[in-house]
Amino acid sequence: QVQLVESGGDSVQAGGSLKLSCSASAYYTYSYYFMGWFRQAPGKEREAVAAICTGNGRTYYSDSVKGRFTMSRDDAKKTVYLQMNNLKPEDSAMYYCAWGFIPDYRQVRETRSYNYWGQGTQVTVSS
Repeated sequence: QVQLVESGGDSVQAGGSLKLSCSASAYYTYSYYFMGWFRQAPGKEREAVAAICTGNGRTYYSDSVKGRFTMSRDDAKKTVYLQMNNLKPEDSAMYYCAWGFIPDYRQVRETRSYNYWGQGTQVTVSS
């Protein structure tokens, strides 16, 4: 069982920045282990935002956040981060951290690829 604890959600104005953190109880610096960020707005499906391989640092970003969001990791702290810049109202959602073993990189954007999920942290962006 892997426990994930997210933090950093808040309410900000459009154009602002936030940094989300996710600490994991289990963290492996081997290939194919990924930690990802997903978000879900009311009435919408959960969607992938970004992911990082905790082994080699390979990242994935959805088209909607590419160039604005950056994912990073601190292996010593067993923590990954999501730096979100130039936030837009459409970024408002509950953000979830996820953990999974994903050999096929093409699957890192799929919710079914992740075995463990955090409780979520709310991000609200006002115009």
